Amino acid sequence: MPTHTHSVAAGRPLVACPDCDLLHALPDMRGGEKAVCARCGSELRANQVHGIQRAAALSVAALILLAVATLFPLLVFELEGREQPGGILSAAEALWNVGYPILAALVFFTVLAAPLMKILATLYVTVPLLLGHPAPGTASVFRLLDHLKPWAMVEVFLLGLIVAYVKLSDIATVEIGPSLVALVGLMVTMTWAEASLDSYDVWDRLSPQRRSGDPTGVAPERLVRCHACAQLSTEEHLPCPRCGAALHHRKPHSFHRTAALAVSAAILYIPANMLPIMTVVYFGSGEPDTILSGVETLIASGMLPIALLVFVASIAVPVLKLMGLGYLLLSVRRGSATRLRDRTRLYRLIEGVGRWSMVDIFMISLLTALVQLGAIATVQAEPGAVAFAMVVIVTMRASHAFDPRLMWDAAATRQET
Repeated sequence: MPTHTHSVAAGRPLVACPDCDLLHALPDMRGGEKAVCARCGSELRANQVHGIQRAAALSVAALILLAVATLFPLLVFELEGREQPGGILSAAEALWNVGYPILAALVFFTVLAAPLMKILATLYVTVPLLLGHPAPGTASVFRLLDHLKPWAMVEVFLLGLIVAYVKLSDIATVEIGPSLVALVGLMVTMTWAEASLDSYDVWDRLSPQRRSGDPTGVAPERLVRCHACAQLSTEEHLPCPRCGAALHHRKPHSFHRTAALAVSAAILYIPANMLPIMTVVYFGSGEPDTILSGVETLIASGMLPIALLVFVASIAVPVLKLMGLGYLLLSVRRGSATRLRDRTRLYRLIEGVGRWSMVDIFMISLLTALVQLGAIATVQAEPGAVAFAMVVIVTMRASHAFDPRLMWDAAATRQET
């Protein structure tokens, strides 16, 4: 995909980089091209050919696939002549029934509610735009869509399902249910729809992006980038004229919020690893498993690839994410001017990988739903799973709270002094 890097030029749409705040004037772009920041490499816009049409069509398909994936079993567990089907709803219901409503609500929201809201929000925004008349409240709905993106975890749930399938196939017969194909299709269509939708195009249709050479004569350095719609405005702390979000020069209290959330996640990580996350009882015998002992069990069973996957997602990623956030916070505190581009890339990586640690929670939810055969076999969620789920949520919030522009601000301040 061809890329462009441009600085300010007269009469062109102005955009500020979300990661380093460098002001750019977007060039004329052909379909399939993207513009990136000349300083840190962050994507400024990816111009999609017929993106709104494709996003709308794919969202209709995703809505149908979500209904199929929800209404029919994903897997069927069979042992000693007894069968137990399991799916999205039964995974959440099973956690609720065994006394873990927080986990049940989290699974229900991330696998069903958030994807459904995301699909409906996309349709609400795109279909009226195609008809030439934006629906009432389109800006608010499109802002909501952006907030929902990290919490719609269909692809992570699918990975958890694969892990559950491999673990169960070692002790019993596991049949693939009729809705598994629909779940795979749902993952593909939702990912494709999100990639097809050009956010800049949507916002520009609702209200044109500010352009260079604006007749108001406002100096570029006085412009404030809206965190929600990327419009450039002059009045900080007032609602954005395009989307209504509060305008801030930087994310409010970003450093302290990120630090507090990171410390909270580090504290939660101790019980998440010390306490058992589930107990598997097989013909009357079984012991509670922690995350690490579960990895060891997978290795002992010869499932090295799955063990490696669980280790990376559930142990390595949270630790490395906390270490990475600590490093970024320290670099801001010290005003470091070295490797700014690399540190910005590190932030983007941290922001993107945190949600994949939910693999273990989704695996536990499916095992709890599938393996409820009384004295023959039972899987029970344990308190460690709640602590680990909180680690994932808090670290996601911590990375979202961090404003990478603080690194560039701190470096600039140190150079000036």
